[in-house]
Parts: sequence; C-alpha cells; structure tokens
Amino acid sequence: MANRVQSSRAINHFPVSRVLQRFARAAVCGFALIACASSMAQVPPSAAEAARYTGLHAAAHKGDAAQVAKLAAGGANVNARDPYGRTPLHVATFARQGEAIRALAKAGADLGLLENDRYDAVTIAAVADDEKTLRILLSLGASAKLVTSRYDGTALIAAAHLGHDGVVKQLIAAGAPLDHVNNLHWTAVIEAVVLGNGGPRHVETLRALVAAGANTRLTDRQGNTPLTLAKARGYREMAQVLDAAPKTREGKPN
Repeated sequence: MANRVQSSRAINHFPVSRVLQRFARAAVCGFALIACASSMAQVPPSAAEAARYTGLHAAAHKGDAAQVAKLAAGGANVNARDPYGRTPLHVATFARQGEAIRALAKAGADLGLLENDRYDAVTIAAVADDEKTLRILLSLGASAKLVTSRYDGTALIAAAHLGHDGVVKQLIAAGAPLDHVNNLHWTAVIEAVVLGNGGPRHVETLRALVAAGANTRLTDRQGNTPLTLAKARGYREMAQVLDAAPKTREGKPN
C-alpha cells in the first residue's frame, strides 16, 4: 500500500512540476515584455511644467532659436536641468523644435546627456518616430551609439521594438551598434520580433537590420533564435527574412 501511495505521488508530482515550470517561464516573459514596454514610456514635459519654464528651457520648448542664442551668449547654462533631469536639448527634442536644437548645439550643448530615465535626445526622437528631428540631431554630431534607458538598450533597439523602420535605417547609417544586447537579453532583431506585431513596418525594420549585417543567431535568455521566435508567433514574413539571412556568421554581441 505504501509503495502504491509513493508511486502515485511520484506520478502526480511530475506533470505538476512541468506545468509550474511552464507557467514560470511564461510569467518571466510576460514581465519582461511589460518592463520593456514601460522603458519606452518616455516622459515629456507636461503642459504645467512647460508653463513654469523660464530661460533656456522656455525658449527651447517654444522653438525660439534667437532667444536661445541670446541667453547662451549671456552665459546661461546650456546644459541646465529641470526637476526631471531634462536639458533644454531634451525639451526641444520632445517639442520637435529643430531650429532651437541647432541653436543649442551651436552654443555648445552636450548632445549626449541623459535625463532621469536615461534617455538622450537621439533615443527620444527615435521613440517618437520623429525622423526629421533625428536627422537634425545626427547631422549635428549626436551619437547613435549610446547605451540608454533603464534597460541598457540603444536608440536602435527602441526603434526596432516599435517598428520605426525609417528611424532604424537612419540609425544604422549613423553607425548604431547592430548587435547590442540589453539587460533583458534582447537585441534589436529580437525586439523587432518579440515586441513587434509582424506587420509591414516591423518586417521592413527586420529587413533593414538583416541587410545591414545584424547577427540573426544571437539568442534570447532561453536560447531561442529570432527565427524560432518568429515562427512561434506565426510571423511568416519575418520568418522568411530570417530564414534567408546568412547562416555562416558567428559572433558575439557588442
């Protein structure tokens, strides 16, 4: 009888353990998706904050390039920060004020500073799908190579996540690291798949990354390749792009 009970317990324990393991894996993936989605939730100045701005922050928000130049020439700190750590450059980028951005750069503003959520101006423009402002920033010497956000990502990873294909192409041309791995263990290629919707812009994003030479063999933390992830989601076009990618490339993430 004792042997029968022990055997029954052993039989029952195995499937429960497997179910719990699968549930745990699903929960981890779900939390990771939520965390990464939260990382894209940038915080632009609210209307109330903007109304309280003075000096360079006010001029940057309004796009008053002449006032920016005047204040900077008078000794105003072009890298001053508001309570959320935003510089006038961050504010001008959020507000899509290209001429103010040019004036700030001319006055010596640091184009690579991060605000409290660790976003630089390039990543702010990338997440906003603001190709015009991004083009201005890059033309002024802003870097596409910085590690940004609380998830140690890059502007390229953020843009790939969102399927901002035009932004992705600009960042690739500007030398963004193709194979950077964030602290969720995802590359731009992986994010385009796991956080994308399989639609035209995410497919075009993936095509651009693969054409640029992004490593399609780097895996997520569970050892899944981008191709495996695309097939699991039923993203046929993405799977075709990945299946056609060079198979011989070895390498490590940047």
